[in-house]
Amino acid sequence: MSKVEEKKYGLNDIVEMKKQHPCGTNKWKIIRMGADVRIKCEGCQHSVMIPRREFEKKMKKVLLSASEA
Repeated sequence: MSKVEEKKYGLNDIVEMKKQHPCGTNKWKIIRMGADVRIKCEGCQHSVMIPRREFEKKMKKVLLSASEA
């Protein structure tokens, strides 16, 4: 049995989601973390709060980690 790799992300990271935002960009910044995760579109600055489990399913990858910057 192989363990599924856990996606590592943190506050202020720029992430790519599976679906593109209607404004045309796919970059989102994590601006709040808890039971829910609030992300802000880097294109139009619209923010959305979604449950953490749903966020983990819809997130593709971390593009820019705040801890590395």
